[in-house]
Amino acid sequence: MTQASDILIVGGGLNGPALALALAQTGHSVTVIDALVEKVRRNAAFDGRAYALALASQRLLDAIGIWDRVAQHAQPMLEIKVTDGHAGTGPSPFFMHFDHAEIEEGPMGYMVEDRHLRRAFLDAMAEEPRITQVSGKSVVSQQADAASVTVTLDDGTTLGGSLLVGCDGRRSGTASRAGIKRTGWDYGQTALVCAIEHELPHNGIAHQFFMPPGPLAILPLTGNRSSIVWSERTDTAQHINALPEDDYVQVLRPRFGDFLGEISLAGDRFTYPLNLTIANSFISDRMALVGDAAHGMHPIAGQGLNAGLRDVGALAEVLTLAGRRGEDIGSLMVLERYQEWRRFDTASLAMATDVFNKLFSNDNPLLRLGRDIGMGVVGALPGLRRGFVREAAGLTGDLPKLLQGRPI
Repeated sequence: MTQASDILIVGGGLNGPALALALAQTGHSVTVIDALVEKVRRNAAFDGRAYALALASQRLLDAIGIWDRVAQHAQPMLEIKVTDGHAGTGPSPFFMHFDHAEIEEGPMGYMVEDRHLRRAFLDAMAEEPRITQVSGKSVVSQQADAASVTVTLDDGTTLGGSLLVGCDGRRSGTASRAGIKRTGWDYGQTALVCAIEHELPHNGIAHQFFMPPGPLAILPLTGNRSSIVWSERTDTAQHINALPEDDYVQVLRPRFGDFLGEISLAGDRFTYPLNLTIANSFISDRMALVGDAAHGMHPIAGQGLNAGLRDVGALAEVLTLAGRRGEDIGSLMVLERYQEWRRFDTASLAMATDVFNKLFSNDNPLLRLGRDIGMGVVGALPGLRRGFVREAAGLTGDLPKLLQGRPI
């Protein structure tokens, strides 16, 4: 067995590298294991995938040295407009409008493409001597005892450490091997994801248009481009995604509207089945789960990565403070602090997105009336609007230090 590092992280997407950098900067040695070879992760072309990073998430990226690497590719989100209606008939007269000027801290968040974030993380990890990257290898087994945890890779290599962290997505092998069950359900919806180029500038405004089959998010990218996350019933989404490019745009057009002029596809198209899945425990013996491995939710509020980065900030802070006190960072007593910090918040967020999706993804006239009145009330009350803006910026709740822009 090779004693790899203090901490082993399975998953080299975004949460895993963010946690690795946060921990390395506080003196821990970390090994990041990812099944994809680095060349594939690094050389991703523009494909339309992007993330809505809340202001608090941007602060964490700045604190761990990532933001300066991606800032030139980031599009500030200055306003959010939320409307309700049917494709081709325009939105309801009742709507919610949130402006970043209602808070003092700055933009509510930023849109950053997946490809820029991944390259920035790979470069930053390569420059950090406390981080070891293992690419193109999968974990096939894991075992914990009183003093350490061991993983075996698919080439027979064994690595050891004090703690194992699963950042390996909704179908987390780390969670499964630890015997952790999941709670959740399928929404019968699929997200169509792409990017579009448009004739007119978006002015940094993000739009969320709720229709009976599911919501359409139009999220501003740099230049005259926007990222689309478009939820439809699964059978409808599969049919739409199979259409030729011109026909796909023709189906999108009445849902999108003409407020940005002519539109065309930019990059590839993707589909993602939508479900809710929450691990019944975020921890086990010398093991913790982060991001989608712990909680996967509906993208209706764009909070998936933001929730994962809150996990990163909380776990890094718990482990660092425990280490400074001379505690065993892999002990259940220490890991319980992480679970207590994050479990209620993530469960509440998952339930809120679930209720919001069910409330808006239907054509019940009574519900439609109620939600339209509700949006009108929120839009008319400055105090409520400000609360929503702060929530969208990720500035509420018990924030880890890194999400406040402070070192641990």
